[in-house]
Amino acid sequence: MMMIVMMVVMMVMMVVVMMMVMMMMMMVVMMVVMMMIVMMVVMMVMMVMMMMVMVMMGMMVVRRARLSGPDRPGSDAALFPPQEGVGDTPDSYAYDGNRVRKWNVTTTNYGKSWAAGDIVSCLVDLDEGTITFCLNGQSLGTAFSGIKTGPGVAYFPAISLSFKESVAFNFGSRPLRYPVEGYLPLQDPPAADLLKAHQLLGFIKNVLSTCLDPQEDKLLEKEAADWSLHGEPTVLITLAHIFNHFAPLMCKVYLVEDVLMNFLLGILEGGGSVDEHPLIQQLLDLFWLLMEEHEVNECLKQLMMSLLRAYRFSPIIPDLGFQIHYLRLTTAILRHEKSRKYLLNNLTFDVLRSVVFFYIKTPLRVKEAGLEELIPTTWWPTHFDKEGKDEREPKDESSDERLRRRAYERGCQRLKKRIEVVEDLQVQILKLLLNNKDKTTGEASRYIFLNKFRKFLQENASNRGHPTALCPPEYMVCFLHRLVAAVRSCWDEGGRKSLSSLSSEDAYVPPQLFYNGKVDYFDLQRLGGLLSHLKKTLKDDLACKANVLIDPAEIQTTSMDDLDEDEESGAAQRPFGAAAMGGALARPSWLSSPTLGRANRFLSTAAVSLMTPRRPLSQPEKVKVRTLAVEQRTEEDIEGSHGNDGLLLGRPQEEPDQPITDKSLLEIIDGIVMMYNLSVHQQLGKMVVVADEVHEYAVALKDTEEKIARCPARRADILEELQKSQKVFAEKLNHLSRRLAWINATIYSKEKMLDVYWLLCVCIRTIEHADNTGSLFAFAPEFYLNVAMNAYSALKNYFSPANSMEELPGYEETLTQLAAILAKHFADPRIVGTDIKDSLMQALASYVCYPQSLRAVERIPEEQRVAMMRNLLAPYEQRPWAQTNWILVRLWRGCGFGYRYTRLPHLLKTKPEDANLPSLQKPCPSLLLQKHMAELLSLDKDMAASFLNSVLNQLNWAFSEFIGMIQEIQQAAERPERNFVDTRQLKVCATCFDLSVSLLRVLEMTVTLVPEIFLDWSRPSAELLLRRLAQLLNQVLNRVTAEKNLFDRVVNLRLPGLESVDHYPILVAVTGILVRILVDGDKQGTSRAAAVLLSDPCFQLHSIQHLLGEPGASSGSPAAVRPAGSSAAPLTPSAAGNPERKHFSLHAYTDYISQEEKQKVEMMLDFLTEESKQAAAATAPTSEEDLCPICYAHSISAVFRPCSHKSCKACINQHLMNNKDCFFCKATITGVEDYSKPCSS
Repeated sequence: MMMIVMMVVMMVMMVVVMMMVMMMMMMVVMMVVMMMIVMMVVMMVMMVMMMMVMVMMGMMVVRRARLSGPDRPGSDAALFPPQEGVGDTPDSYAYDGNRVRKWNVTTTNYGKSWAAGDIVSCLVDLDEGTITFCLNGQSLGTAFSGIKTGPGVAYFPAISLSFKESVAFNFGSRPLRYPVEGYLPLQDPPAADLLKAHQLLGFIKNVLSTCLDPQEDKLLEKEAADWSLHGEPTVLITLAHIFNHFAPLMCKVYLVEDVLMNFLLGILEGGGSVDEHPLIQQLLDLFWLLMEEHEVNECLKQLMMSLLRAYRFSPIIPDLGFQIHYLRLTTAILRHEKSRKYLLNNLTFDVLRSVVFFYIKTPLRVKEAGLEELIPTTWWPTHFDKEGKDEREPKDESSDERLRRRAYERGCQRLKKRIEVVEDLQVQILKLLLNNKDKTTGEASRYIFLNKFRKFLQENASNRGHPTALCPPEYMVCFLHRLVAAVRSCWDEGGRKSLSSLSSEDAYVPPQLFYNGKVDYFDLQRLGGLLSHLKKTLKDDLACKANVLIDPAEIQTTSMDDLDEDEESGAAQRPFGAAAMGGALARPSWLSSPTLGRANRFLSTAAVSLMTPRRPLSQPEKVKVRTLAVEQRTEEDIEGSHGNDGLLLGRPQEEPDQPITDKSLLEIIDGIVMMYNLSVHQQLGKMVVVADEVHEYAVALKDTEEKIARCPARRADILEELQKSQKVFAEKLNHLSRRLAWINATIYSKEKMLDVYWLLCVCIRTIEHADNTGSLFAFAPEFYLNVAMNAYSALKNYFSPANSMEELPGYEETLTQLAAILAKHFADPRIVGTDIKDSLMQALASYVCYPQSLRAVERIPEEQRVAMMRNLLAPYEQRPWAQTNWILVRLWRGCGFGYRYTRLPHLLKTKPEDANLPSLQKPCPSLLLQKHMAELLSLDKDMAASFLNSVLNQLNWAFSEFIGMIQEIQQAAERPERNFVDTRQLKVCATCFDLSVSLLRVLEMTVTLVPEIFLDWSRPSAELLLRRLAQLLNQVLNRVTAEKNLFDRVVNLRLPGLESVDHYPILVAVTGILVRILVDGDKQGTSRAAAVLLSDPCFQLHSIQHLLGEPGASSGSPAAVRPAGSSAAPLTPSAAGNPERKHFSLHAYTDYISQEEKQKVEMMLDFLTEESKQAAAATAPTSEEDLCPICYAHSISAVFRPCSHKSCKACINQHLMNNKDCFFCKATITGVEDYSKPCSS
């Protein structure tokens, strides 16, 4: 037993010992594990910290960009605060191609100026301690030497960017465009894969160029281009084995760009058309046959991206060889149907948003672009007219100048022909994308392009506040011209099949596209306002005129709370491919704004039903549909089918049933118009600056040459400086004239002008057809009117003098059509947008400033002319009247008193900023439109009274505002401390003065054309209008002619911004009115006018004498005689001012005032002097009881009915203009009768 017990005890002890050992071992293991975990965590933390430090060192310079500086790439070994950029710290180095300087704490001149699309290389030599920069492969020299190297020093690529700037880096992931011997990229090239890819591609080429002779059982060589996919099975099996190794390599961007793209380019190097090289098509067939779908997709994507980069960053050379080479390969690839459709669906407009392939960049460095070889002789205009404009065909051009000009024009033609080769290739690419016959592999290319194009427009229209998301305007310009050429070519090709169809020359967008929901206009404004409002208010017109019914039940059940309904759920309920019979295109929720977007989205989901034509409206066949997304539209939705008009669904009764072969082209034309409105017109205006610079330098050079000719021989120092300036100007002109030749060829050529002119005609025809639909015109987008006005402006201002509008086909007829649109729609009640109404008014105001366009206005039908003048003569209140008044002034300019000038006399010595401004055009009055104005004012007495009262009201306001502002300016000028007058205040002050002058000219025009409005007192408001006119004329004369007055002091300050403020324009305008009513009228009229003028308490005869330069009269002279009862004090000698001071006088303006006009002013002065004497002698003293209790200036002459209170006629007439209540008892005045004091009193 003891043995057993001992054994048990020993076993227990052994178990315990084993457990203890195991526990100790477990503890050790746990400790080791814990230590390992801790070490791993520490290592991970350290790695994360190191990575963060590396990221901060490598990326902080980009994130913390220099806000005030331009791009500065370079190398960095330093961390710097946010306010510093690359090159601002001791171990940071930068090259700035904008300022042409290098930076390392200090800055010095270095390198060349860069431009968008240039490639900058940074070479760091750590052995020699130097940094060198290259621009497009050309070394700019060593920028920095002795840079810090050694342990602990690392350099990171860095760049400082300004707002809206972007840059692409290549550290070796793609082949370097300009490799430099002795330097390596940061990322090593895949040498093994490169060798393998080259070998496999060589195998493929060998297989394609080898065939088996079955008779002799031997291999024969043949042309690879003769190979066919449907050839020998043995060859296909062999190729399949090769592609098994080749396909994975073609998914790598480096290999695609270095191996495949160069191989394909080599195929086309032999020249000839792309059709002569079918090997590329055969290779693409093999790709789709022997490669996995994801492999061929990735390969094609990388190939096109490589081509895009190559095209975009290629330097400009004289023959544009690089651009042509890459475009030819792009064309060859897109000729392959399956590849084209894949690229359209997945790349074009998705990745390539900026349509780079259709852009031809403008070289900034003329010498490197080879323009000196193409255009060896330069020329610029050297003859200018009096207004500083270039003379197109100067009569005194010397033979040397003529030879230079012709040599320059020949060089420009050579350049243009080379550019046209590139443009033709770009058009070919677009025509491939617009192919609508390639339906063997699915949907035709055109309909894929159309949907992508619409999304492209949507993004650019909706992201105008985010410039980085927009397509650059310079790309848009080139894209628009290529698209116009391609669309017109496709249109005419389709039109040849049907002789009755429209030609592209007569193309327009039918009005039903604007309301049938087939085309999405995003958030763009309609002429009639919100689309939702139009659909509700014009639903009856839609049903009656266009057979379009809005389902009222669905509109009523849709509340504003439902507007945020999930669009995806609605899309899920629609069967894919369902026909969109009348809805608008859906757009993503992120695009819609909380105002217009929400309302448009509500309308786009509303049910629309369309009736078949000629079916009674009482029994419509309703088809409830919902909008299809752009991706879901089919060819049938666009082109239509049996019983379905596609895009032309809902044709109004007024619209002719004109057959259109390819309806899809209508939407593309609509998109082209939208593109022009988005950014093209603005870019056309920007590029004119080069022509302006040429003009400015040419003027400066001619001025310098004239100074050299006049410089005396003894002043050698001045002559030397002038000759230096002459050399600088000539060098600058040589550079600019060659650059201008490029811009004229790519942007302002005759062909581009015809494109814009065609676009103008499209807009005019579209507006005319939409206008014929009556109330449905409100559905038209605003941008059609904008493009019509802007395109005309571009043709007139941007394409001249290189091209002339007069040479355009049907030019005069087009001008007349546009004139009719402006005349009719500037006051069209169907147009509600204030911006578009202002634009129409401004366009009409500019239109009447030029003789040719004014004659076009006169050629429109008489009914439209009269309607236009009636709208112009509407009262000025509650509408933008300044432009209306300007139009009337332009119609009168050239007929008024002393109103034949182009520029004011005191401004003749100063150079105008822009001689092409409408306000600086020569006078061209319209007697025809003046006649219409006279007839309207003469026949319609109520309209005449309301119009003239509004003009007088605005004159009173404008002149009062002007006087108040010049008082503030004078007070600021008299303060002892230095003061600066706000430029905006000066501008507003000058504007009020100009408005006052223009309003006075309209009054002069009215008095001249229809004097009976003021002088025939049988008209109900004639006397009131005459008294108001006299009051305002006296006010203006007194303020302007008083000696040492406020007006004089401010004019003598000659402040910048107040150049137009002078005595001449305003005094001559007042004189014209006075001469007309006091001299040119009949005796009865002149007597009435003189009596009213003299009875005004503000009248002073010396103001009239001031016009002829007479200094005034003494107290005993007739000028001091005043009618009894007048509150004005007699003029004293002191008030006349210093007789030695130079006075204003009409006699000084012999070139502006005719002798006959001067005589009329003298006659007027004599007449007023005599009348004032007679009035003073005939007027009996008036007691205070008989004076008007309102003004105390005139005798009581009117009694009110029914209350019988009294005042003078002037007071009561002015009061009744705005109020019908009595001054005293507030009773409603029903009539006013003449009052004469009883004789017994």
